[in-house]
Amino acid sequence: MKFTRANTCKGTVRIPGDKSISHRSVMLGAISEGTTKVTNFLQGADCLSTIDCFLRLGIQIENHAEETLIHGRGLYGLTAPESRLDVGNSGTTARLLSGILAGQNFSSELTGDSSIQSRPMKRIIDPLSLMGAQMESLRGNGCVPLHIKGSPLHGIRYHSKVASAQVKSCILLAGLYADSPTSVTEPYLSRNHSEIMLKHFGADLTSEDTTATILPGAKLTAREIKVPGDISSAAYFIAAGLIIPGAEVLIQNVGINPTRNGILKVCRDMGADITLLNRSCESGEPAADLLVRHSTLRGTTVGGGMIPTLIDELPVVAALACFAEGTTIIKDAQELKVKESNRIQVMVKNLSAMGAHITATDDGMIIEGGYPLHGAVIDSRLDHRIAMTFAVAALASDGETEILGADCVRISYPKFYADLKNLIK
Repeated sequence: MKFTRANTCKGTVRIPGDKSISHRSVMLGAISEGTTKVTNFLQGADCLSTIDCFLRLGIQIENHAEETLIHGRGLYGLTAPESRLDVGNSGTTARLLSGILAGQNFSSELTGDSSIQSRPMKRIIDPLSLMGAQMESLRGNGCVPLHIKGSPLHGIRYHSKVASAQVKSCILLAGLYADSPTSVTEPYLSRNHSEIMLKHFGADLTSEDTTATILPGAKLTAREIKVPGDISSAAYFIAAGLIIPGAEVLIQNVGINPTRNGILKVCRDMGADITLLNRSCESGEPAADLLVRHSTLRGTTVGGGMIPTLIDELPVVAALACFAEGTTIIKDAQELKVKESNRIQVMVKNLSAMGAHITATDDGMIIEGGYPLHGAVIDSRLDHRIAMTFAVAALASDGETEILGADCVRISYPKFYADLKNLIK
């Protein structure tokens, strides 16, 4: 797919539902009692993988454009699948589902595509094993495919080495099936969608600083979930609004959960003109409309506790930094290496090809802003975040940019290019 410089970017866009919340609504709906109604469910490939897995586990799910209905069967209502559960490209599905499967009374196997089969699963295998789970990486490399033999679980106090919502959520979900309380402590607070939704469904869960604790035995009851727009998807339109001359974009109904809104804080540190309008809060998740105007940006430093709040947005932050005056430093972001691609390596290679002054570090990137970008052939590495980042960067660059593997955006935002095109003038 090819892109050229845009004259300007104006209009209104309503982005799809939050991917993290959509995943969790299906999982908790499935193990709750009653029918959970979800509106604005993300119809992306990753979330559809979660639905497919729970269909194979005996859960009836009606997935329509207007609403998704999950007919829950309680904590122990899942049934043994007849074949391997395919999580596709979804790390969220693989890791969170493992926590649920660890406490069942049957065995199961998880598989996925070539990308997911190289992403680290030892980070969940270790704590689940401490809880008494019987898990095996079938290739012995700490990755999918996984064999999980459902077992009686014990509560633990776990100190995670990484601030990862997927690790934390996996352990908390397993804690529902344990014989005593389970707690997870992180070095920094990661996104807390699981904690919010678990409490919404009736789980006995408390949070203090970077520790979340769940008690077993609670009866989960079906709820209605209204999914806000995904701030990770909004990030590309925020970037387009900031770097394209004369741009003004209104992005409607964006989730602004404080554990996820780091992109807004970083953009403001860079001098961005972003106004929050029409604030609301549904199902415990705050949301707002974002009015974004073209801005003169300056370099900044992104690191520490900020990283978990915008880990998925760091590629687009790196692109924004190219259009800022001064130096931007992204640090403490080793997690970028184990996403759908090695995002440090891929961003440095591709931005360098466009003329950026960017250097890779062991835990991030250093970007010298103010050097004009030009078109290039971009290898997305089938990473949806990379493809969307360079589609936007191309709109503020000279010449023509071609993105290889551009269709990978279906993972999280199937209509991304159509929505972007509607704003380009």
